[in-house]
Amino acid sequence: MAESSSTTSMRREKKSVALNSIFAAVGITALKIAVGITTGSLGILSEAAHSGLDLVAAVLTYFSVRVSDKPADADHQYGHGKFESFSAFIETGVLLLTCVWIVYEAGKRLFFHSVEIEPTIWAFVVMGISIVVDSWRSRRLRFVADKYDSQALQADALHFSTDIWSSSVVILGLALVLLGRMYSLPWLSKADPIAALVVACIVVYVSWRLARQTIDALLDAAPAGVRARIIEEVYRVDGVLEVVRVRIRRVGAHYFVDVSVAMPRNVTFQKSEQVSVEVGACIRALLPHADVVVNAVARASRQESLFDRIRAVATRNNLNVHDISVQDVGGSLHVEQHVELDERLSLKEAHDRVTRLEAEMRHDIGEISRILTHIESEPATIEASDGPVPAPSFEQRLLTVTQNFPEVVDMHDLMFKRVGGRLYLSLHCTMQDDLPLSRVHDIQTALEGRFRQEVPELFKVLIHPEPQTDNRR
Repeated sequence: MAESSSTTSMRREKKSVALNSIFAAVGITALKIAVGITTGSLGILSEAAHSGLDLVAAVLTYFSVRVSDKPADADHQYGHGKFESFSAFIETGVLLLTCVWIVYEAGKRLFFHSVEIEPTIWAFVVMGISIVVDSWRSRRLRFVADKYDSQALQADALHFSTDIWSSSVVILGLALVLLGRMYSLPWLSKADPIAALVVACIVVYVSWRLARQTIDALLDAAPAGVRARIIEEVYRVDGVLEVVRVRIRRVGAHYFVDVSVAMPRNVTFQKSEQVSVEVGACIRALLPHADVVVNAVARASRQESLFDRIRAVATRNNLNVHDISVQDVGGSLHVEQHVELDERLSLKEAHDRVTRLEAEMRHDIGEISRILTHIESEPATIEASDGPVPAPSFEQRLLTVTQNFPEVVDMHDLMFKRVGGRLYLSLHCTMQDDLPLSRVHDIQTALEGRFRQEVPELFKVLIHPEPQTDNRR
């Protein structure tokens, strides 16, 4: 897959700033080594060692940036971003080794072996140049690191920003040594190794900050506060009952979020998908471009009615129940329901399935004391029809039947057809707008019975009810 222009630009800019950092580190390290050897200053030599390690870090950063920006593949399904964290972790270890050497050498000069320091003008010039260069490259690195959220470049920027302070401490140490010579204050000659110790403390501080970041990244620690914000935002999505689990991992500049949310168990699959899309959108509003996986968990809601609970048990068994009726008989609930089963099942198989369904309903819904289930056959084949058949005499007889139902305004679009030798009827029936649905159902049932009485040939009748206002359009 070809890279987008923005991705190509990002990779080019990150590699460019990392490469410039290498060139700057090479020059500064060489100058510090030369001046440190000629002056004998431990402070400058420690800074040279610090810069040398910065050079190693810059090289590691350059290669880690090149590797980490590679897209995900079959063997690295989360991408290669962890390589940035790994290289930063190596940098931390190298920095700590440097501190051990600096502390050892400073202690030796302070207590066992005094070294004569020659604070020349070049020492001050080189350290001043170091501050200027470090200031420039730390700002540039931080800008690109913030722009692309690069942990490796952030580590480099942190290194070089602390180099400014450590170089300033070395300059102060050299200045104190020079003042000691000018005013015959021999105890100020200890300022250089003390400055080196201060540099070591700065390096330890930087290393500790970097170590915490890299270890958190390598151990997939969630960014501080982000999980709580995600939970808060997800709870605002309509349809979410509970946030069951949130897991976040960062790989380079990318976030991967795994969320499990509880939804009402009676929602449709399409509604569940809509809620999942909204959850993903609200997470990406907090973490742009995050890879979000939403897992929906079915739960009973507090608003569920007894009928909802009955349907939920049936749905769990992949069954469809309808015409549910519940009666309160002497303080106990009796349930009557219709269930559709594959017409190819035998009576024994169908009855066994219904028995298991009724047992689960009694177990889950303790209020039910009795269940009676009407078993219907669910069609599994497409029936061949002979097409519409004319039956004008039937139409007039059925219109006469509707006159006994004052709620019926009109009957139209009657269609008679023969399916498997049986006569079917479908029609549209216009009724008053304000009729409750329960009354509409009663009228439909009554009409179906009366139509069969009037036309005994009818095998099945299907009535589609319409409101009066809709029929006027």
